[in-house]
Amino acid sequence: MSGRLAVFCSGQGTILRSVGEAVRSGRLPVELALVVADRPCPGAEWTRAKGLPLLLVDRAQLSWREREALIATALSQRDISHLLLAGYLSRLGPELAGRYQGRALNVHPSLLPAFPGLDAIGQALSYGVRITGVTVHLVDEQIDGGPIVWQEAVAVLPDDDWASLRQRLAPVEQRGVLVALQGMVAGRLEVSGRRVRIGNEKGAP
Repeated sequence: MSGRLAVFCSGQGTILRSVGEAVRSGRLPVELALVVADRPCPGAEWTRAKGLPLLLVDRAQLSWREREALIATALSQRDISHLLLAGYLSRLGPELAGRYQGRALNVHPSLLPAFPGLDAIGQALSYGVRITGVTVHLVDEQIDGGPIVWQEAVAVLPDDDWASLRQRLAPVEQRGVLVALQGMVAGRLEVSGRRVRIGNEKGAP
């Protein structure tokens, strides 16, 4: 194993499930050691069904500062080395973002810097773009603003609605997350300013 991963989610947990399968199959050499959810959701239900550790910090009941404090404690107690924000609708504060600098990823359903923030799919459809996509980036104190690790474009079809575009973006998100996570947990992310390169394994051609 190359570390202990915490995945943060707020919704269906599609990316969470794909990460869990990659861990189970050995494609991702990391332990899925904690799932953090900021509301009751299918991702949290999947976590319970799999018997994985779950921290539910319900934003309907807890303030942002209370949630951050509980998360920080849980990450320390479980010796978490890497973070993945996968459809997580809250933000990490500066303390956690700083603690995990270079070791935390976020996946976003647009080609950043286009359409940051909530409902990037709806934003893209409303704007009328012909191409959108998926970005996986390092987490910093900005919202969807960290250095980009991986991107892939997806065409917006003339008859696309929110559901059809969401469906076609999902496998692209899963592919990008796996590539970026594999590089991160292996220590192969080479960061120079805003440029990120996924280097080769030591000894690889």
